[in-house]
Amino acid sequence: MLSNKNSRAQIINKQCLCQTLDKKILKTHLEHEINIEKLLEDRPHLFSNTSIYLSQEELNKIEVVIHTVETAVKSPAFKNFVLEKAPSIALIENGPQGVFMGYDFHLTDKGPKLIEINTNAGGALLNLILARAQVACCEGVKLPSDLDSLEDTFIKMFLTEWASQRGDLPLNCIAIIDEDPEKQYLYPEFQLFLKLFKSFGIDCLILDPREVLHKNDGLWFENKKIDLVYNRLTDFYFTEEKNAELLSAYRKGDVVVTPNPHHHALFANKMNLETLTNPEVLAGLGIDSVLIEQLASGIPKTVGLSVLNKELLWSNRKNYFFKPASGFGSKAAYRGDKITHRVWEEINQGCYVAQEMALPGYRAIKVGEEQSELKMDIRAYTYNGKIQLLTSRLYSGQTTNFRTFGGGFAPVFLI
Repeated sequence: MLSNKNSRAQIINKQCLCQTLDKKILKTHLEHEINIEKLLEDRPHLFSNTSIYLSQEELNKIEVVIHTVETAVKSPAFKNFVLEKAPSIALIENGPQGVFMGYDFHLTDKGPKLIEINTNAGGALLNLILARAQVACCEGVKLPSDLDSLEDTFIKMFLTEWASQRGDLPLNCIAIIDEDPEKQYLYPEFQLFLKLFKSFGIDCLILDPREVLHKNDGLWFENKKIDLVYNRLTDFYFTEEKNAELLSAYRKGDVVVTPNPHHHALFANKMNLETLTNPEVLAGLGIDSVLIEQLASGIPKTVGLSVLNKELLWSNRKNYFFKPASGFGSKAAYRGDKITHRVWEEINQGCYVAQEMALPGYRAIKVGEEQSELKMDIRAYTYNGKIQLLTSRLYSGQTTNFRTFGGGFAPVFLI
């Protein structure tokens, strides 16, 4: 049963048409950092003009689910269980916890449901700036994070990652590494991070992995030694040839990498959701019964697709969402009721999970004179299990995207 507060949050999301984004403030925050006009021109659906409302009860549930997942995943038995099936590179554990973990939730009538975890969740710095450009449309609401101190929090997170592997040595240079970084949709965020790191006295480079070289017990770009890699690659285990130098340096511990293959294997491989929603397996791993109940309440039942359950899942496909186990950004993910026979056969050739449907909530919006509603999810950016920032993504279609009029990132207000 939803509480009155919870109901109020849902009512506001479904009925309020207020636009809380002050674009003048947004431009003021961004214009000295990047080309804001080009940003908005090239990415017209990056930011929504509206915001999302969340009850304290819903936030509490989100915090409980995240804490429960982190507790279970970090237990020795669970780690051994999932790492037995992981690539050898994922067995390397050097100390870092993984920056900007992203826990994605749908707000259902039965409360928030965790639908997936991402280890290199993008958008945190952009969402901080977006949150600062909001004007609350009613009394009794607030942003749940201390926005004034978040840059310090982000920097401390990277320094903690560095110290966990390098101790008291100075952190001089961070490289943000992604494939063809200037072509990435969130490239403007890379530019913002570069300026942020430099403002704290840390040199920063934005690089393609093909630009680095492993030599002399370090990872180098030309004559600059890289101390730490802020990893934004979606080749999670560095299997592609273009990532060979980074792989070599990481294997030998000659560079600190965060997030890294170990974090992906523990948290973001969607096959782990099958383990996290299987009470019998969890009990066998010694997970506390209270945690097992909380996981069952907070995560939709998930199973790996196999020859043994193929026919059953096909016959009940409308009740499931199908995702690639190592996928990202909703790529190659399908609602069961939209799957054709051809797509079904393709899915069965890969490694997929079937997750019980947890339908997203809806947010009323107004674009021009047109009123409509968009689907929404909630993303919690976390470090070591603690929420740093909440945001939402508004979209239409099967999966999240940045191609929806009125959609994009939206800040979360707490009732």
